[in-house]
Amino acid sequence: MPSTGPTLPAQPSDASHRLVIVGGVAGGMSAAARARRLSESAEIVVLEQSEYVSFANCGLPYHLSGEIADRDDLLLHTPATLRAALNLDVRTGHRVVAIDRAARAVTVETATSAYDLPYDALLLAPGAVAVRPPIDGLDHPAVHALRTVPDVDALRQRVDAALDRARDGRPPRAVVVGAGFIGLEAVEALVHRGFEVDLVELADHVLPPLDPELAPLLADELLAHGVTLHLGVSATAVADADPSDAAPVTVTLSDGSVLDAHLVVVNVGVRPASDLARDAGLDLSARGAIRVDADHRTSDPHVWAVGDAIEVTHAVTGDVGPVPLAGPANRQGRRAAESMLGHRTTPQAAVLGTAIVRVFGLTAAVTGASQASLRRAGIAHEVVHLHPNHHAGYYPGASAVHLVASFAPDGRLLGAQAVGREGVDKRIDVLATALRAGMTADDLAELELAYAPPYGSAKDPVNMLGFVAQNALDGTMPQWQATDLAEVLASTLVLDVRSAKERAVAHLPGSLHVPHTELRARLDEVRAAADGRPISVHCASGVRSYLATRILRGAGLDARNLSGGWLTLEAVHPTLSA
Repeated sequence: MPSTGPTLPAQPSDASHRLVIVGGVAGGMSAAARARRLSESAEIVVLEQSEYVSFANCGLPYHLSGEIADRDDLLLHTPATLRAALNLDVRTGHRVVAIDRAARAVTVETATSAYDLPYDALLLAPGAVAVRPPIDGLDHPAVHALRTVPDVDALRQRVDAALDRARDGRPPRAVVVGAGFIGLEAVEALVHRGFEVDLVELADHVLPPLDPELAPLLADELLAHGVTLHLGVSATAVADADPSDAAPVTVTLSDGSVLDAHLVVVNVGVRPASDLARDAGLDLSARGAIRVDADHRTSDPHVWAVGDAIEVTHAVTGDVGPVPLAGPANRQGRRAAESMLGHRTTPQAAVLGTAIVRVFGLTAAVTGASQASLRRAGIAHEVVHLHPNHHAGYYPGASAVHLVASFAPDGRLLGAQAVGREGVDKRIDVLATALRAGMTADDLAELELAYAPPYGSAKDPVNMLGFVAQNALDGTMPQWQATDLAEVLASTLVLDVRSAKERAVAHLPGSLHVPHTELRARLDEVRAAADGRPISVHCASGVRSYLATRILRGAGLDARNLSGGWLTLEAVHPTLSA
């Protein structure tokens, strides 16, 4: 007889079994849809304080730029479509202001009335709210956020007005505060619309989650598109400009700079929207996130929570805190619905924080732990850098994928980041899958990935990460890192194995130059120059210096290779090429 599959618990038969969901969009609507698929009898009520219960907030920057021309394309569902498709009672403009846990009821306010709504199971999906930095004039009408449909509506109106009023044909100016994912998307959108943009970031590099040796690639791309960078500073004030000025407002920075602007976009992060949970006495973390168990139950057994407002665990570092990403929120909503209806649930997966952003012609992506987070967690790791082509080099159009990955001493992949013009999304998705599966450098080396010249190489960049990590971890290729430069210059012989033409552009002071093709014939010269010191080898990307390191070690010399070569070195120390 054919298998009938696993037996699931019986669906609730009482039509009065009421699930109340506070908040829509990713987590709340995923939970509502899953709950309906599991139970036709349950009453499911979704309470959303805004006008929009289901919209593509990740698409907002692309509507601002005009790439998504029709605003309605961002609106995924309405209360009417959700009623028709899933028989959901969706109430927009209904704000939950209190939870009575003893009575199992929420108090709801609308524009004209208030009422109490009992629940059998309550799900909180309130999301996050924008952090308000200490900027004088933050409520100036020229200052905008970019998180909701009303936000993008107001911003587009301001953009259109500024373009209409630009004097003497000069482009209008915008200041974007915060160079995170949304900030970078806003910059690109505004440049696309014809603005000159100043980007202000308190950290010392754009996209702070990115490792610092990759961030200069994004900075160069921004500069190439006319964006002015203000790094390591903050905005302190927004004020009306003198009427004679070309732009209507000024933005003052912490270094004393004053920027003219027609509009200001502030996106410096978010915090959990957990006030409702706090007021109800639910357990919160020190950072204000709602604490939940593996089934997404809060400290109250009749209340669940999902999305940007909850505390989650990072899969690599074990750090706990909110992770405001749509993918995890969708999956959390699905699991919470199963738990609310008594179905077997899968264990809550820890979060990897996989994310990606387009910056004009470049793509940057991250997954797992960054080097900084590994250091904070005290986790030992080996870092490898490489710059392979995204497809076969002999096929036209090959471009570099700049990869950084961290591995545990036992070979387990801990995190990876990539920047490039092509092929970044493919590699970061493979590496995110490898992280979830607990793969090692050996596993990456043996992955069988699709290959044809237009798409990849016989040794895919992911395989190459595995090869390089294997060599570094087993001692075949001892490494030195760009961050070790001061120590390397003080205590080792630096051997430059690039060509004479490459060396003439820039080189390290005091280094010995021996092209790698001449090394075997000049070993005595290198031995004498080293005079018993270790030898720190480098080339442009790390490939030729790897060959040179093997030659030197084969000759009995203590040699190590610069991870990522000069490309990584000058990213960490930009004055080398100045």
